[in-house]
Amino acid sequence: MSETALRPPVAADPMRWKALVFIALAQLMVVLDATIVNIALPSAQVDLGISDGNRQWVITAYALAFGGLLLFGGRIADLWGRKRAFVVGLIGFAGASVLGGAAQNEAMMLGARALQGVFGALLAPAALSLLAVMFTDAKERAKAFGIYGAIAGGGGAVGFILGGTLTEYLDWRWTFFVNVPFAIVAALGAYFVIREPAEGRNRSPLDIPGVILSSLGLVALVYGFTRAESDGWSDAVTVGMFVASALLLLAFVLTEAKVRSPLLPLRVLTDRNRGGVYLSLGLAVIAMFGTFLFLTYYLQVVQGFSPIKTGFAFLPMIAGMIVGSTQIGTRLMTRVPPRLLMAPGFLVAALGMLLFTQMEVGSSYAALVLPAMVLLGLGMGTAFMPAMSLATHGVEPRDAGVASAMVNTSQQVGGAIGTALLNTIAASATTAYLTDHAAGATDPKLLQAQAMVSGYSHAIWWAVGILVVSALIAATFITTGAQGGTPAASGGDSEGVEDEVRIPVVAH
Repeated sequence: MSETALRPPVAADPMRWKALVFIALAQLMVVLDATIVNIALPSAQVDLGISDGNRQWVITAYALAFGGLLLFGGRIADLWGRKRAFVVGLIGFAGASVLGGAAQNEAMMLGARALQGVFGALLAPAALSLLAVMFTDAKERAKAFGIYGAIAGGGGAVGFILGGTLTEYLDWRWTFFVNVPFAIVAALGAYFVIREPAEGRNRSPLDIPGVILSSLGLVALVYGFTRAESDGWSDAVTVGMFVASALLLLAFVLTEAKVRSPLLPLRVLTDRNRGGVYLSLGLAVIAMFGTFLFLTYYLQVVQGFSPIKTGFAFLPMIAGMIVGSTQIGTRLMTRVPPRLLMAPGFLVAALGMLLFTQMEVGSSYAALVLPAMVLLGLGMGTAFMPAMSLATHGVEPRDAGVASAMVNTSQQVGGAIGTALLNTIAASATTAYLTDHAAGATDPKLLQAQAMVSGYSHAIWWAVGILVVSALIAATFITTGAQGGTPAASGGDSEGVEDEVRIPVVAH
């Protein structure tokens, strides 16, 4: 056992719960931004003269910068210190948001969105790794990650409400400006309240080849899926992006296995439990992101809901997530193995998805959509909370930032894949329905609505299957015991055992 592991523990930071408030506020801001801009996009497109062909870049510019730089951001947090990275990320994100709100043309808007992605990639892993090093007592960790998981899961739906309200009653620019008070409060609070443990810095030299290969590989992957959605899977550039991504990421893995101070130590990935979390979480996000998009269009286009009413229609799902993460997950995480929360959670979410496959043009919100949303939220909240905690549980302190970045990377890549993959499936099914039923149609508008719903149902069936696969991965890959007791060895890896012994030292 190492000298670090034998060091006697000292008192936990008395300010850690106050720190959680500011970490959660920052996480809410980042998650809100993923959906709030979607609601404002049609108005912003008209004001700034953005063409239909370029409007996707308002979303894509953020996704590429955020997804491509997450591993780099996590490593910077390990080098600089998580508190410093957190505060710098907040200030930079607020500045980029001001630029976006003040944008006078397309170039200014796209530049602001890319900058938001850059600082988001620094902020997000710093926030999660601060939780990992500040809360390692089992019961406290469960509560802290329960709150964080609820915000991570439900914040996107809150973005629909806030985005609709600001766009309808003020101006689309306020969907950017609203980030500024969030960021200022969180940054000031973090600066004065957060006291990061001193043990966990990673002072190794930066792995420049790893930074370049991982960033380019992830950007190529995210862009490949984004382009597939608009230009098709057989498009030459789409295929080229996937090939380039595969080669770059393979070169990245080979590089990480050889360099002395890797950007992403392979021990973070090869641990059986963490690998299972990254994979199952990424797949679950594929199912979630695509379905959120379909439900938004179903409620607004087919059912005729306003943007604000659509946002409020997502509230039962938020309530389900909060209950699942803070009541079920938090109460049981210290008593039962994570797989017994994650696998059933994903299956309950799959049951909610299964209800969505029964949607028709005239389906009742109260009878079908509401119970499906509650089940989806309850299942995801129950599964996400232990997943967020386990993703950083047992890592060496020096790897906490990059392990946190892997959680965000799996979610970001999963979101890009989900939007492109499920949209493509839905579009194909919609076209097939129109072809099959065009001859006997008497009402073109009704036919179009029926075709859209048919497309959504076909795609959501895939989402059901993906969630079932997530449940199977969680049940078979994740073997650690309840996080309130002595964790099992991670896939028989002696290094994993040493990590599990060492991590409690960081709590102080």
